[in-house]
Amino acid sequence: MNNKNNLAYVEEQTNNQNPPTHAPSHWHAFLTMGFANTRRGVALKTCEHKGPLYVQKPFYPEGYDRAHIYLLHPPGGLVSGDNLTIKSNQQADTKVLITTPGAGRVYKARADKSLQHQVVTLNVGENSQLEWLPQETLLYPEAQTKLDTHIHLAEGAQFIGWEVTCFGLTASAQPFHKGQVSQCIQIKQNQRLVLKERLLINDSNRQLLTSATGLRQHTVNGFMVAGPFSDKNNHSTEPAALIEQLRQASTKYDQHGITGISFVSGFIVIRLLGPDSEQAKFAFTQYWQLIRPALLGVQVCKPRIWAT
Repeated sequence: MNNKNNLAYVEEQTNNQNPPTHAPSHWHAFLTMGFANTRRGVALKTCEHKGPLYVQKPFYPEGYDRAHIYLLHPPGGLVSGDNLTIKSNQQADTKVLITTPGAGRVYKARADKSLQHQVVTLNVGENSQLEWLPQETLLYPEAQTKLDTHIHLAEGAQFIGWEVTCFGLTASAQPFHKGQVSQCIQIKQNQRLVLKERLLINDSNRQLLTSATGLRQHTVNGFMVAGPFSDKNNHSTEPAALIEQLRQASTKYDQHGITGISFVSGFIVIRLLGPDSEQAKFAFTQYWQLIRPALLGVQVCKPRIWAT
């Protein structure tokens, strides 16, 4: 074997022993939306995105003064290393409803346990209204995720929002026996923190999934918030009659799970535990039908995408 052939043979053997490695795929994607009033109503004036995050288009089933927005994430979920950033900026006197066409997913992390991170920032301008009504989030066993939602309300702004989180894949008998989730939802009103809800599940406190002080063996955790409810002097006023209606409605759901309704810093807060995401979404939709007219002054109009 001559030197040239001998060198080629050595290189071939080396490559076979040490195959080239490729960095695992991941997405660093963002979507930034800007809403403003125009002569034709509320318009999506700006929409910047990178990666697989899109807006289908604004819909106006309630008229042009209130836009319905569907967020699209074609991959359908977060894998290790994914970093998704969603931001909504509303100018004054705009009315927007944002939802998603299907459930979000956080898949099993890779062996390196790199973070799967989603950050949602909702800036609601003066005298504006925002409804943030995404479908549920499914946490696969061994996910490693951080889910942050930040709501900033200007003077006179109003907000209704919910988050429904499913721990494990109940239908496939795959509990959330491994993995970590850090979930934070916070509301600032005129740059002042008024409400913060945080949930952390990891190997050091996994008993919270089953303990009486935690999820009590329920696999679905729901959080809904609406407000602020204020009088003309901008002092928080508890809507006692509305809260009583919500508590009466919750008795139907409590046959399957547990609901707690409270009034905190001018906001109605609803916490829900249950065995099924569809039941949780149904319950939240019923509460929404009561809250929306009282807070926003309009009847419920379900996004068409929910029926598909």
